[in-house]
Amino acid sequence: MTRIRKELASDASAIAAVTAAAFRRAAHTSHTEQFIIGALRASGNLAVSLVAEEHGQIIGHVAASPVTDSDGTPEWYGLGPVSVIPGRQDQGVGSLLVEHALAELRAMGAAGCVVLGEPGYYSRFGFRAEPMLALAGVPAEYFLAISFNGSRPRGQVQYHESFAATA
Repeated sequence: MTRIRKELASDASAIAAVTAAAFRRAAHTSHTEQFIIGALRASGNLAVSLVAEEHGQIIGHVAASPVTDSDGTPEWYGLGPVSVIPGRQDQGVGSLLVEHALAELRAMGAAGCVVLGEPGYYSRFGFRAEPMLALAGVPAEYFLAISFNGSRPRGQVQYHESFAATA
């Protein structure tokens, strides 16, 4: 049975390994996701960090961090990276992680969440493209949002500088 829990300080290296493995063969990636998580953690901007664990082993991870919007809409977060080890992908672990992360964000009083990802996957959680919301260099259909309180941000979204981490 898969258990979702908050990360512990001792989980950092396992999270990095799971994340690197999850994205190793992925298309459309810089292969720096594990460094992004570490930089978010080090900067104090890892607002949500949950692991999926089976038989004492971490098999997945999800992160969420604050984002800024050019219109100044407060309390919005970015979901990701979402990582599941290759042998457990497409078995519902990622969905469990996303559901728990969204629940954590709601409990924290977040206004909403954005994600850069596959619309066919993320729409099942309530994410959708917002015509007035953009992420530079990304096709609009792949930048999705979900509002928890009815607010609708407008303008350009920017992720934390940790997303530029390369080591």
